[in-house]
Amino acid sequence: MRHELDLSLYLVLDPVLCGHIGMEATARLAAAGGATLVQLRDKTADKASLISKGKALKSALAEYRIPLIVNDDVEAAVEIGADGVHVGQGDMAAAAARAVVGNRLILGLSVETEELARAVDPAVVDYVGVGPVFATATKPDHKQPIGLDGLSRIVAASPVPAVAIGGLKQMHVASVLSAGARGLAVVSAICGNADPQQAAMGFAREIRKVRT
Repeated sequence: MRHELDLSLYLVLDPVLCGHIGMEATARLAAAGGATLVQLRDKTADKASLISKGKALKSALAEYRIPLIVNDDVEAAVEIGADGVHVGQGDMAAAAARAVVGNRLILGLSVETEELARAVDPAVVDYVGVGPVFATATKPDHKQPIGLDGLSRIVAASPVPAVAIGGLKQMHVASVLSAGARGLAVVSAICGNADPQQAAMGFAREIRKVRT
């Protein structure tokens, strides 16, 4: 991996679920509670709006010194001054994204199968997002859930560290980490919580239990 990353608790922001307090406040509270990365994912925003939101998030997270990743939009990630970008299989190819962002930015890639995981080039990609582990309403067009067994197989096939995503809650921490994932990417379990800081603290506590 080209960048040293702590994938333990990877918050993926959802503008609708974060609506009760907003994405900036959610990100700050989750960071204070133990989130180790934050991704801006807003499929409905135009580029100008996405860049504006990203810059506000970058500023909000500055004191916590954790990376801000932008989903899908490589050009917006560069304009924001984000720490990285995450692309899916239907987005810009990973090699093309790397050519745009250079070596400085973190590059993540979604993989849903062992074949896709084996095809990852560790000279290009820093980490993979593996899932969905379980069904999730935050991405209604997701592929068939892979379950914990599928997660274990895909993680084993990947030449780079993996973070699990899809319907994950605190009770899944031990089994996800036991499957070989470096961490959990969560959306509703933090964004949809009335107290994002406490929710993040709960995940962080469970992660420490497994790792100590």
